[in-house]
Amino acid sequence: MLKATIKSLLSRKLRLVLSALAVVLGVMFVSGSFVLTDTLQRSFTDLFSSAFAGVDVSVSPKQEKGKQPEPLTLQAIADVKSVPGVASAVGDVQGSARPIGKNGKVITTSGAPRYGANWTGNGLEQIREGRAPRADDEVVIGAYLASTGGFKVGDDIALLTLEPKKTFKVTGVYEYAGGRESMGGELSVAFTEPVAQQLLLGKKDAYSSITVTAANGQSDDALRDAVAAKLGSAYDVKTGATLAKEQSDQINEGLKFFNYVLLGFAGIALFVGIFIILNTFSIIVAQRTRELALLRSMGASRGQVIGSVVMEAFVIGLIASIVGLGAGVGIGALLAKIFSSVGGTNLQLAGIGVPMSAVISSFAVGIVVTMVAAVMPALRASRIAPVAAMREAATPDRPLTKITVTGALVLAAGGTSLGFGFQQASLPLIFGGILVAMVGVALLTPMLSKPMVSLIGRLLSWSVPGLLGRRNSARNPRRTAITAAALMVGISLITGVSVVLTSATKSIEKLASGQLQTDLIISGEGQMEGRPATFKRDVLTKIEKTDGVRSAVGWSQDGVLQGESQMFAVGVTDMPALATMFALKPKSGDIAPLEDDQVALPEELAAEKGWSVGSKVTLQLAKGEPKDFTVGFIWVKTQVLQGALVLPESAGANFRSDQIAQAFVQVRPGVSAADVQKRVEPLFADNPEITVQDRSAFVKQTTSQFDTVLLMIQILLALAILIAVLGVINTLALSVIERTRELGLLRAIGMRRGQVMRMITVESVVISVFGAVLGLAVGLALGVATVQALKDQGISEIGFPWATMVQYLVVAAFVGVVAAILPAIRAARLNVLDAIAYE
Repeated sequence: MLKATIKSLLSRKLRLVLSALAVVLGVMFVSGSFVLTDTLQRSFTDLFSSAFAGVDVSVSPKQEKGKQPEPLTLQAIADVKSVPGVASAVGDVQGSARPIGKNGKVITTSGAPRYGANWTGNGLEQIREGRAPRADDEVVIGAYLASTGGFKVGDDIALLTLEPKKTFKVTGVYEYAGGRESMGGELSVAFTEPVAQQLLLGKKDAYSSITVTAANGQSDDALRDAVAAKLGSAYDVKTGATLAKEQSDQINEGLKFFNYVLLGFAGIALFVGIFIILNTFSIIVAQRTRELALLRSMGASRGQVIGSVVMEAFVIGLIASIVGLGAGVGIGALLAKIFSSVGGTNLQLAGIGVPMSAVISSFAVGIVVTMVAAVMPALRASRIAPVAAMREAATPDRPLTKITVTGALVLAAGGTSLGFGFQQASLPLIFGGILVAMVGVALLTPMLSKPMVSLIGRLLSWSVPGLLGRRNSARNPRRTAITAAALMVGISLITGVSVVLTSATKSIEKLASGQLQTDLIISGEGQMEGRPATFKRDVLTKIEKTDGVRSAVGWSQDGVLQGESQMFAVGVTDMPALATMFALKPKSGDIAPLEDDQVALPEELAAEKGWSVGSKVTLQLAKGEPKDFTVGFIWVKTQVLQGALVLPESAGANFRSDQIAQAFVQVRPGVSAADVQKRVEPLFADNPEITVQDRSAFVKQTTSQFDTVLLMIQILLALAILIAVLGVINTLALSVIERTRELGLLRAIGMRRGQVMRMITVESVVISVFGAVLGLAVGLALGVATVQALKDQGISEIGFPWATMVQYLVVAAFVGVVAAILPAIRAARLNVLDAIAYE
């Protein structure tokens, strides 16, 4: 039997390749994910080791939860210098500094920081050209900022810091060891020390940290302990090695999540691959009916027949795993290279390695998936009676009753799991429910295939080849169903996500038109190193005095601590005006200006905390000691300011930034909002991060991120759809082999080659469109269920992406045409006499 299995494999090399392709792609995604994250993890570890190479011990103010740490003082530096074993102690100043390009726009990065510092000349930085800053209006800039912004020595550069835009003269450009432009794509600039302290920390003689160098013969650990003993518990004292490890671990946690996402999509690809392999082996078993029956008649046991099919699956899985691992290493290396160069990360990659996790997962996944998918066809093969050897046809298709009942039960189980998952916000239950529901739908698909395929096929059966193609796609419901189900998985997931994002967009639009009674919205385009872009309070006063403005209200914002709970809070300049603009209605209490010790909140947050009007609430703001507030106003639940505490304007003084993060403007009746917008925009000429928009523009900007999310998901799910396309090709190619004699007879009675190709193409298009229709239906159901579950999170409207769904149908039809090319050419080229004599 072993020899027979090996000869069977070698005699059908095309079948071997087609069977392995789906597994190769899935394994490639899995191994590539591990190679990519391993390479990036080692690269970031090397990066931080280099960044802290010159730091023996670092001193920084201790970060208390919910409080902003006070900067270090000259006294702290003096205390450190007095510790035995300290060779030098240098105060470092660091904070947010955003450079403005020559086009007047703030230069952005893809996550890398934009910061300013004091130039000490003692770090890893070394002047590449020019000189260090000496005057208050001089700076040196990093080489990467120079190349990105097109700056050179002698140019002027505008910067945004804690203060509005200021212009400086570039006196030098610096680089890092080895001529590197940056450590990891950051945009950096260095000032003289007094200027850095004022612009980055807002205080004179203030420092972010102290870099300590150990004397010869002094160990870092011993020096750390000595410095900590001198300074006391108000400071964090760590070695450079510890800081490097902490930074590296923080990045690696993010990369783990990134890896989980990639592996999730790899799992989807393999899930689709199971359908393809199951279908492939089902067709193979059908084609080998006479061969397996002859083996049974010659004495082969059922176990040997099962072993033969499973062995074939093992060989295919093994080969696919080896090829997929090799391809995954290449893909992982390519993606790491792209990551290091695209978007300004400028990360110097460590050598590409193949972690053991990639090897183990590749072989485990590739072999196990293939063998599991082959079990059912193997069991079916073992049941072939010896008398079947005398039949010319393959085994007849079996009734669909059992598989339909099973599918209904599995779908019900998946729906139940999904419901509990949404109710309990449990990701394992949600993902498990989706997976089980997909299996249930796939089991129900054979029952649906005949009527649906017949209906879809009518659109293409205006000629004899079209009619035959339609009937061929309906003649084997199980085969058609499994092939279509592979495409259904990818389409349904994309459609489900599209429904959720479209619903979110529609909800935001309704919110803006209904509850946001404001004409202009003033906010930052993005975050400034973890904080929103802000503007000074006196600008809000100027807005209020602008011609045509009826009222203007703004808020500063920050996180505050209530017990152990972190909460979002805003400090509002005018509570009654805010209530009018946001259509806030009192649940209890009166809408009135908030006193310095009062707080307002929505009813759902009040119910969660058990607070009512008059309740005492102790909050820890970023600055100062904990403070008691009294609940003065609770408003009826709305879709705005959900979960937020509204504090008086005076509370902003103890936020990390007291400046305005967002402002809202109502114009006078009969005045054009566009005209007022033109009058307000010049007030932000020195702050290019701030934009003034009407409601429609604000909604468009807010929802534009949904398009990015959808595009990313479409790209990641493209692999699953590609595997599904291979499944269609695989099914058609094996079907052509199975129908060799039939095709020969059709050619013999006068069917031309072009008609044969049209017949195969119609069959392919019908299967693809059937899979897409099924995917759209399942995706709509998943999307609507998700939207219903997210009603409390602000998604109150259901929206359907009709245009996108039509595009998916068109793409599915195109996919059917492309998938038919190779099988159709093979069918058309069959030699008529050889085909008639086949078997």
